[in-house]
Amino acid sequence: MKISGKFILKVAGTLTVISLVVAALLGLVDNVTADKIAAIDAENTRIAMSAVAPEGSEFGDKLDITDDMTAAAASQGGKLVELYPMTTAGADNGYVMKISASGSQGSIVMMVGVDADKAITGISVVSHAETSGIGTKVVGNEPNAAGEPVLDQFIGESGAGSLVVGKNIIAVSGATVSTKGINMGANAALAVAELLG
Repeated sequence: MKISGKFILKVAGTLTVISLVVAALLGLVDNVTADKIAAIDAENTRIAMSAVAPEGSEFGDKLDITDDMTAAAASQGGKLVELYPMTTAGADNGYVMKISASGSQGSIVMMVGVDADKAITGISVVSHAETSGIGTKVVGNEPNAAGEPVLDQFIGESGAGSLVVGKNIIAVSGATVSTKGINMGANAALAVAELLG
């Protein structure tokens, strides 16, 4: 059986029309939902920032990240993703940063608050791929071997590079790599804060 050129053109034309209609529909759905998705993302970011800042803190617009900031975070094993100024009772009071660091199963993305005295005010994990029942104990702020919630032990700590798992940071049993990921993020945030002065 021989396929005619006319048949091939008809099939190609039909497929082209279907592709154009689907592309137009996808574009329309994107236009309709883009603002809603952006609003949800902004609200989730605000909630995550509030979780790591002193009560009553307010946040400015996202700041530009410089090469020096990127290098400071990288020197401690983290990646600075976003940076926001923080005010408390109307006074400048440090920064809230979204930091990414390596965990046991991939990146751990966290919000870290650092006050004007360059001390951590809180850490909240935004996303992760840690092992359920092991690494999730760390990102879920469950108690470490000393009985203290693992993320809470960072509050009040300062000095980039001074936080060391096994020395002044206690890991969750069986989840040392996940704890080290959070530790790298905390040290990275402190390094950026120290650079900012």
